[in-house]
Amino acid sequence: MDMKSNPTAAEIDNLFANSDPDMVWAKATVIIGKINPGYDFRLIRTVFDDVMRLFHGQYPGYSSIKTLYHDLPHTLDVFLCAVRLMHGVHVSGTRLSDNEITLILIAALMHDIGYAQLQGEESGTGAQYTQTHVKRGIAFMRNYLADRHLPAGFAASLEPMISGTDPALKFPDIIFPDDRARLLGQLVVTADLTGQMADRTYLEKLLFLYLEFKEAHFGNFQNIHDMLRQTRQFYQITRAKLDGPFGGLYVHLASHFREMLGVGKNYYLESIEKNIAYLEKVIALNEAEYLSMLKRGGIVEKAKTIPLAD
Repeated sequence: MDMKSNPTAAEIDNLFANSDPDMVWAKATVIIGKINPGYDFRLIRTVFDDVMRLFHGQYPGYSSIKTLYHDLPHTLDVFLCAVRLMHGVHVSGTRLSDNEITLILIAALMHDIGYAQLQGEESGTGAQYTQTHVKRGIAFMRNYLADRHLPAGFAASLEPMISGTDPALKFPDIIFPDDRARLLGQLVVTADLTGQMADRTYLEKLLFLYLEFKEAHFGNFQNIHDMLRQTRQFYQITRAKLDGPFGGLYVHLASHFREMLGVGKNYYLESIEKNIAYLEKVIALNEAEYLSMLKRGGIVEKAKTIPLAD
């Protein structure tokens, strides 16, 4: 084991620095190798590369994905969180087969692929598909499996796994082939939520999410400040789901970090709670001051250049 005591602040920050696909892939392969040193990466490497091509507008028939919140770093955050969570579940005693590992990775990579736009239909950013992007992503997945001649049986598990990330659906109502497939779905949706909320720029990126919702005519937010206020309640609801229908799987992230860093802390949960604590300070300010609190990634400055239909 790669044991190390007391990781530095920089090492902890690096856990959430996931914008570089090559670095994320390198991290992921090391972790998956600890689950099964003999895992064959060829299939998932093909899927990974194809998803990267899709985001960059290099996939046949599609333009680049332009949504500001549901961007490539978001997918990479979710992908790597899923890998870490798989490892945490594994070392906690639940063994995953190679096929199950592959299904989880594909679902994580494709959970937001429905924001992609066909060439010739590039009006807007793709955010107009907010309420339908999961169904669009499932349709893409089915076509992709056929085009790549991947096992036909994958779709039966992948469809409910991806559906589980749709906030409009009640997770207990989703029909899975069996309890094992439901576990995989719980793992993917847990990675989706914890991966994005632990992002160091999560609060800043909520400005981008607001813009997406405005484009989609979705939500009841009066303005960005109102969305930030409602995020506190969103976290409370999300935590209840993580502990309830999603099976409490996030706790196994601590087992992953114990194995990898020698410290049994759940750095994802710690990062989320820091974000929410800072959010309390932000929303306590009036609307003329709160943006000065959101300083990371130059996101506020970029958001200000995008017209709002307030």
